[in-house]
Amino acid sequence: MSASEQSRVDLTDYMEEIGRAARAASREMARADSAHKNQALLAIADEIESSVEALKEANRIDLENGRAAGLDAALLDRLELTDARITAMASGVREIAALPDPVGQIIDLNYRPSGIQVGRMRVPLGVIGIIYESRPNVTADAAALCLKSGNAAILRGGSEALQSNRAIARCLSVGLSAAALPETAIQVVETADRAAVGALLRMKDWVDVIIPRGGKGLIERVAQESLIPVIKHLDGVCHVYIDAAADAQKAIDIAVNAKTQRYGTCNTMETLLVDVSRAAELLPPLARAYAEKGVELRGCPRTREILPEVAAATEEDWVTEYLGPILAVRVVDDLDEAMAHINTYGSHHTDSIVSENYSHARRFLREVDSSSVMVNASTRFADGFEYGLGAEIGISTDKLHARGPVGLEGLTSLKYVVLGDGQIRQ
Repeated sequence: MSASEQSRVDLTDYMEEIGRAARAASREMARADSAHKNQALLAIADEIESSVEALKEANRIDLENGRAAGLDAALLDRLELTDARITAMASGVREIAALPDPVGQIIDLNYRPSGIQVGRMRVPLGVIGIIYESRPNVTADAAALCLKSGNAAILRGGSEALQSNRAIARCLSVGLSAAALPETAIQVVETADRAAVGALLRMKDWVDVIIPRGGKGLIERVAQESLIPVIKHLDGVCHVYIDAAADAQKAIDIAVNAKTQRYGTCNTMETLLVDVSRAAELLPPLARAYAEKGVELRGCPRTREILPEVAAATEEDWVTEYLGPILAVRVVDDLDEAMAHINTYGSHHTDSIVSENYSHARRFLREVDSSSVMVNASTRFADGFEYGLGAEIGISTDKLHARGPVGLEGLTSLKYVVLGDGQIRQ
């Protein structure tokens, strides 16, 4: 057997061992009570805070390796663990401990004519595989969310953060042990071998769901290769539509905020749609506001009639997630054309209408096929914290299981429960 073949065998055995351990741990986590889960989370937070120097030393090695490998400044920034980021990581774990535990909740409990009661109970998904890039704080965030929701987790971070993730994993083990929970409930894959991702995606006997967090390339690969159900979104091509019945100041404030509050997020507006009856009034002040922020506009022919200095938009612009200071602008005839554009070119992430017309707003909410649909609000609100979930593990644009920001409830499933008193079916 060649060295490469032996290496593949060793990796397969290693991942199989992780999977078996995670499945066994998931059964213990499913019956863990809230007190023990919260005890583990608080112990993890304490351990993170008491391990600042060890975490920074591990992170220093990753940063040095990253510079040597030619990582750009933005990636290095996401990789770095500063004192403030470590403090925030511990605070985030404590915040998750303070959230209500969804596991065991029974909803929709109703009596049937037979006398039985039928309801649905929230239960953990089981084993969750999370594949992510760069930011080592995701290790703590994802672990805490999985732990609180009664799941076991297999975490495969980017190779550039290997030492940092190992150091955080030690904090996780200490916390789990302190609460007498299985340390294998949270496992960090400790190999930089990229083949580990492929192996994880094939572990359908041990893993119940995969959640990728990272760039489009990673998410596309996971979606294409996984033999396991995936919770994901690929793009954030989000829209704001300024309706004929929009309040002018609301329209300007929302359209500027949705684009410029932060550029590199999946809930940032990438295309602005303006009703033809309001375009001449609103596009000039919007163009001035965007110019002050350094935003490049790319417009349709009717946009360029009003703003001749704007570059011509191409078909590609309507489907592009810029993640930067570029905005596509289109003038539309009416609400129907706006919704047709969104449902054709959008990514089903987040879309907003600015309107004082109740009927238009209701139609927009009902007919736009996205995971978050808004009225008179910036798309930047599409976030687990802003929605009151406390924390999120990602955003899903899929229609099955979870849709929109995925918090603790999104990491659980529902099963039917029946309560009887000796009833038999006649």
